Amino acid sequence: MVKIGVFDSGIGGQSVAEKIQQIFPDTEVLFVNDSKNIPYGLKRRAEIIRLTLAATQPLVDAKCDAIVIACNTATTNAIDELRAAHPSVHFVGIEPMVKPAARMTKTGVIAVLATPGTLASHRYALLKQRWASQITVIEPDCSTWADLIEHGQADRINIHSMMDELHRWQVDTIVLGCTHYHWIKDRIQAAAGPRVQVLEPSDAIGARLKDLLSTNAELPE
Repeated sequence: MVKIGVFDSGIGGQSVAEKIQQIFPDTEVLFVNDSKNIPYGLKRRAEIIRLTLAATQPLVDAKCDAIVIACNTATTNAIDELRAAHPSVHFVGIEPMVKPAARMTKTGVIAVLATPGTLASHRYALLKQRWASQITVIEPDCSTWADLIEHGQADRINIHSMMDELHRWQVDTIVLGCTHYHWIKDRIQAAAGPRVQVLEPSDAIGARLKDLLSTNAELPE
């Protein structure tokens, strides 16, 4: 049986693990998190790398056929180090969906909702440089969101205030750049309205896993 590991700093990646299990019901999906050290998004890069290497080790030891890093902060700061440390392991990272958002926008203005650690990363800067150099990217302050969601206090997030700002900028595409935010996607979409697209990468991850593993194992549908 194909075995897929999923890692996130906290509960956010659980939604990704559940989506993978839905797409591949006959696959064994292992989920681990590092909730005792959350939030990753407020930590220095060296600390993010150290914590990610340690927290994913159980999935490496379990000999997963692929490991999904279901954390934008961990991916943008540590995936190169993971691949260097474990060259025989297939790592699939999650990065903010800047490329599809840039292609979808009609107003030329997108918003990326992400942690400070993701927004400050070199990898995210390269994404913007490569795919969003001709559009405007708004990055509202979401620095407390992951911690609030992790601790069951998502109702304290003032989504409407943020959305008022995005509407003033004429944002028509919103990127959820943290898997914790998937848990409040419906609230974000409702506040944004039907003319605004809200993107998150669950379906793309499934497609990437199928492409990646099809050459090495029989991945069940």
